[in-house]
Amino acid sequence: MATPTVVLLPVWGAGHLTPMLEAGKRLLASGAGGGRALSVTVLVMRPPTEQQASEVEGHIRRAEEEAAAAGLDVRFRRLPDVEPPTDHEGPVEFISRAVELHVPHVRAAVSGLPSVAALVLDLFCTPLIDVAHELAVPAYVYFTCNAAALSFFLRLPALLEEVAGEFEEMEGAADIPGLPPVPPLCLPTPVMERARPECAWYAYHGRRFADADGIIVNTAAELERGALSAIAVGRCTRGGPAPALYPIGPVISFPPPTEPPHDCVRWLEAQPPASVVFLCFGSGGFFTAAQAHEVARGLERSGHRFLWVLRGPPAPGSRQPTDANLAELLPDGFLERTRGRGLVWPTAAPQKEILARAAVGGFVTHCGWNSILESLWCGVPMAPWPLYAEQHLNAFALVAAAGAAVAMGVDRRRGNFVEAAELERAVRALMGGGEEGRRARERAAEMKAACRNAVEDGGSSAAALKRLSNDILCRQLPSSSLGTS
Repeated sequence: MATPTVVLLPVWGAGHLTPMLEAGKRLLASGAGGGRALSVTVLVMRPPTEQQASEVEGHIRRAEEEAAAAGLDVRFRRLPDVEPPTDHEGPVEFISRAVELHVPHVRAAVSGLPSVAALVLDLFCTPLIDVAHELAVPAYVYFTCNAAALSFFLRLPALLEEVAGEFEEMEGAADIPGLPPVPPLCLPTPVMERARPECAWYAYHGRRFADADGIIVNTAAELERGALSAIAVGRCTRGGPAPALYPIGPVISFPPPTEPPHDCVRWLEAQPPASVVFLCFGSGGFFTAAQAHEVARGLERSGHRFLWVLRGPPAPGSRQPTDANLAELLPDGFLERTRGRGLVWPTAAPQKEILARAAVGGFVTHCGWNSILESLWCGVPMAPWPLYAEQHLNAFALVAAAGAAVAMGVDRRRGNFVEAAELERAVRALMGGGEEGRRARERAAEMKAACRNAVEDGGSSAAALKRLSNDILCRQLPSSSLGTS
């Protein structure tokens, strides 16, 4: 009999693809299931741009090499190309509609496999839940964000019925189970204009999560007990049954260190412990000259050492940041005045390697969930500067619920603008000896221990992963074969 395979369907963004690939490898390596073997088959949708396609192929090559070295059975199957939508209004709509176009290809691919144990779908691939049900295959959602965002997704359909008008104009705070009352301006970007398709797609996915057999969440029970408990008891789904939850995180891949060491890493190794504030804003973050000038003034006046990964605006017709032209983006004389205590890096940098260095004492971050997890894994406290997607909600939860960050005033109505004085204040609070920074450092240290304990043998996330593996295998009928069902 063919080895049962778990089929993964990720979307192409690095923040979605790499955690799902790592989760698949961990599922195979978990050793659960009483000796019964599993394999993983990854269905690959071609990304919309050549740059993204090249990046995805690089991730696949590394995953294949790592799986082979570990003796894990991981295979990749590329789906036929589709003509992507051209009349979309935002990334959530684009991805969701592109996924819909892949439905017949996914159905054919899954039907052609001899023994499928489960279909694991990215959070934006929920239209494929119906395909799984048609083929009598268990469907799981891999939720790459945190439990706070999952609580919001599940709550959103009812919230849209309860609130008249735009969320920004609502009176009071939003009730997101498991979180303190959420200010309306901390809700995710795609729902801030209700008439746009982005909001409708968020609500659609939130409804469909409840149709899955389970939701795999990239978090640890110790990090988000309140949100996970609220979801589990049905508070987000109006008391209706909630899908099984599997908090298996932090799911972080750690590629081998760069050899020779990256220039940023070498610079950090010459700095005192916990003396450098690190600023980095993810694969999509960039600054205009006006905002870069504010950051430069704030960093200069703060007096603290800094490593700033600065990216420039995208080229026309692109969404990807460009390498920064420092002469155009920075104030005259800034680099000379801060030489020796600051480094501005104008292109991508190895964030995980940087956060792991002892010299890094704080992290100004866009609050993508993967970046938050990497910072917590290393015990680095944060100052949140959210930019898009669910990052404003992540920032709120990081300060108000987790306590591992100092608050920073971000003017969302001005395109998430931060004034120099506010950045200076936040950096001083984060890096200095005041009470706010001390509490954030203590909580970050506690969460570092919680993250690492959770994924060790006997930890909560390791146990959730084994439970997931057992649940998948227990659903397998002895004669299961999609070719004969």
